Amino acid sequence: MRSGLFAVGVLVTAAIITHYIERYGLSTLAVEHEAIRGWLAGDGLYAYRSPKNEAGAALPPALALLIAPLTLLPLRTAGGLLALGGLAALLLTTLVVAGPVARRHGRRRTPFVLAVAALALLAEPVRAAVGLGRPELLILALLAADLVGLRRAARVRDRSLAALLRSRRSPRARSPLTGRRFSASPFADGRPRGSRIVHAFRATLRPHCSGDLSESSKRSESTRREIGLSGGGTLRRLWTSGSWAGAGTGLAVTFSATALLFVIYLLVTRQRRAALTALTTAAVVTLGVLVAAPTETLTWYGTTMWELARPAPVSDLDNQSLAGVMARLYGFPAPPVLVWFAFGILLVAVGLIRARSAHTEGDEVAAFTLIGLTAAVAGPVTTAAESLWLLPAILVLADAGVRSRLGIRVPRSTRRTGTVYLAAAGIGYLILIAAPVWSLRWNVPALALILLVNVLPWRQGSPAMPTVRAAPHRRAAIPLPRGG
Repeated sequence: MRSGLFAVGVLVTAAIITHYIERYGLSTLAVEHEAIRGWLAGDGLYAYRSPKNEAGAALPPALALLIAPLTLLPLRTAGGLLALGGLAALLLTTLVVAGPVARRHGRRRTPFVLAVAALALLAEPVRAAVGLGRPELLILALLAADLVGLRRAARVRDRSLAALLRSRRSPRARSPLTGRRFSASPFADGRPRGSRIVHAFRATLRPHCSGDLSESSKRSESTRREIGLSGGGTLRRLWTSGSWAGAGTGLAVTFSATALLFVIYLLVTRQRRAALTALTTAAVVTLGVLVAAPTETLTWYGTTMWELARPAPVSDLDNQSLAGVMARLYGFPAPPVLVWFAFGILLVAVGLIRARSAHTEGDEVAAFTLIGLTAAVAGPVTTAAESLWLLPAILVLADAGVRSRLGIRVPRSTRRTGTVYLAAAGIGYLILIAAPVWSLRWNVPALALILLVNVLPWRQGSPAMPTVRAAPHRRAAIPLPRGG
């Protein structure tokens, strides 16, 4: 039965992908293929223009080098391989985003993830990404992979703090992390006990957060096993500690400039190591591409990246970003720059503030979704394939609605809010499935992006960074003598 269901699923998925390729015709990949072939023949990468609509290639040099081997194959074969890669990226992203939802509601993870991936495959953003031959699904998977690293790093911090607090219960015990003997007096060093625990905790976490495994010899084997850093080789410890978080974001930055907003988010939320890893990865990849293709790299970052109307006019109906909406409202090929910048900066500030709050509450998925929605609406061009962050937003809405409806002894207003979330998730998914033409005329995707940046809920969980409050300093109550 399982083999039969698996075979049927593979055949249906292949039929769906083939239908998408036939429907959209791989128009974006066709332009990029011709541009790369001309580049390999001696012309510039950005010199090619399509004879149909004068559209040019708008892909960074790093992405051009990545898909250059596909130009050796026919267009349909290359599109099929890119679609398979996009399907694998969709499954990975769904596993990262929907896996915790399944565990939270007591469902089996594999059937739930497959069902969510199947529903996402039918939505217009995935259809456009697969049918046009765009790499947005791969970029989404790179950002989702960093979620795994951040979760593992947070898990190591939580376990380290728990081990430290347990070792503090015995006043004469030695710390399992530092090996030093504790003082019996809680105020032996002149600081409150809580502040000393925080200080020791931060000092303990520095080897974990910096990835320096040479300090592991100073810790006891039991504590290292408890926090998950014992056993295996260097790669296993690196994967378990999550110190590689940020590498996916760095690669995404080299493929899409809007992913730089995720680096800003990491800095705002004080995840400095992940931000440094992302910036280092982006710098190393950019330098490597500069050595391999210096002319194209300088041309891209110097002029081509700023040509917003290169693939299509900014006022095109398919552009559902804030810039596209303003350009159509004013009747110009491009939006008024100052007005666009003013509203764009306001949306970016709102998105970063709400993402930081979601991160503080422990919902990293909602935080990443808010940043993705903000980048989509504030960017200059956002087509259907570039609005993939609407799908995890719908999942966040549905999860928040179900949790509000199934809550025990919750106020009636909370249940009403859960009903609103569920209705919004259902209506939004139906619109993404149908993708009516009137929705583009009325700028429904753009309005949905702006609305979600301002109202997307997050699921309250454990704090992202465990904190310990210092014990309040109270004065000793000395009774006055009688008659005094």
